[in-house]
Amino acid sequence: MTVGVFAERPALAEHALALATALGLTPITDPTASDCSHWLYLTPDRLELREGGPNAPGPVYVDFARGRAAHRRRYGGGRNQPLARAVGSKTDRAISVVDATAGLGRDAFVLACLGCTVWMVERSPILAALLRDGLRRAALDPEIGPVVSERLHLVEADSRVFLAGLPDLQRPKVVYLDPMYPHRRKSARVKKEMRSLRELVGDDEDATELLAVALAHAKRRVVVKRPRLAPVLAGPSPGFQILSPNTRFDIYLTGSA
Repeated sequence: MTVGVFAERPALAEHALALATALGLTPITDPTASDCSHWLYLTPDRLELREGGPNAPGPVYVDFARGRAAHRRRYGGGRNQPLARAVGSKTDRAISVVDATAGLGRDAFVLACLGCTVWMVERSPILAALLRDGLRRAALDPEIGPVVSERLHLVEADSRVFLAGLPDLQRPKVVYLDPMYPHRRKSARVKKEMRSLRELVGDDEDATELLAVALAHAKRRVVVKRPRLAPVLAGPSPGFQILSPNTRFDIYLTGSA
């Protein structure tokens, strides 16, 4: 996978060059004449990840104010939804959470809206750039700006290193994991957006190691999100599970803090 950086308008060229330099990517002036398979596409409104080719999916970007994130915030079920029960926010509204596989930040945003303070840890520099852009725009929104600014924090790092480096007083009550689930069957239908993310970050082959680190540093529990029929991660068995139609949350209790 090769990624270039393209500015949709000349006025954005300087910004695009700075972004390309920071990420160690190649700035391009014409995506159609480029050898890149993907582009970070800078528009006047947002930063997008786009894939080339005739069957390419639509752009991938972070938007906390509209679309799926807004729908989940308004109609997701509040503290009764499985995610809220999994992290324990139904009974405790002051939970500190490390989302150790932040991705596009959707679950982290839901947790922040429920009152949790969330550190989104993402090791992919490109995904971190998309998250940073989404946070910047969300902070300007009059409805969700205060929530995003006060409760959502982005850390670009390997979660194993980040968690291991936290002093005891800064250890989170909950560590949340949503590792990329490897699709073994060639016939498996993958959402177009997920296809782009999978090509960008690959499968999380170190998920078992991340679970072990999380268990050693979460004060209260570790929550692992899995497809409903997927096997549990290798290691200790979860204490209990919370099921939804297509998803399962495996909960590992680590203490009572």
